[in-house]
Amino acid sequence: MLKKTLLTLSAASLLGTSLLASAADYKFDKEGQHAFVQFRIQHLGYSWLYGTFKDFDGTFTFDEANPASDKVNVTLNTASLDTNHAERDKHIRSADFLNTAKFPQATFASTAVKKEGNDYKITGDLTLNGVTKPITLAARLLGEGKDPWGGYRAGFEANGEIVLKEFNITKDLGPASQKAELIISVEGVRQ
Repeated sequence: MLKKTLLTLSAASLLGTSLLASAADYKFDKEGQHAFVQFRIQHLGYSWLYGTFKDFDGTFTFDEANPASDKVNVTLNTASLDTNHAERDKHIRSADFLNTAKFPQATFASTAVKKEGNDYKITGDLTLNGVTKPITLAARLLGEGKDPWGGYRAGFEANGEIVLKEFNITKDLGPASQKAELIISVEGVRQ
């Protein structure tokens, strides 16, 4: 009887450990520069203008067995925008576009995560330029596992699109430049 009870407790303990190991909280590896929030927008319909936000942070919860419980939260400082052109960056930070003096931060908070095959659909509220709207990101798990420093990591890439006028960015840039594509790549360290 004692042997059977110990065996049952051991099995329950192992099962509980494996369940806990599958659901975990991660913090973006910002210090190691393994996370990027970038965008691109058409320039006059002739080429792409690329930019990045250099100052942001975020967390995510990842449970491959139960994606509905996953969460993503990101905060970025809009004045950290960099398109590799100082005068253009100054203009994009102005009230004509991001109005970074009035709205110094943008945030994304997920409201739902769904797994579709190997891909994920992450829906959430994006707050940008003082406006909050739902957006959906198409994401993919790039990989997960132990790192050389004794930690555990998971990496994702996500893409999405925003319509600028929906976020009160109404400066006329021409018909080809009404949307911005988001390109996000993050590596998180399990906490």
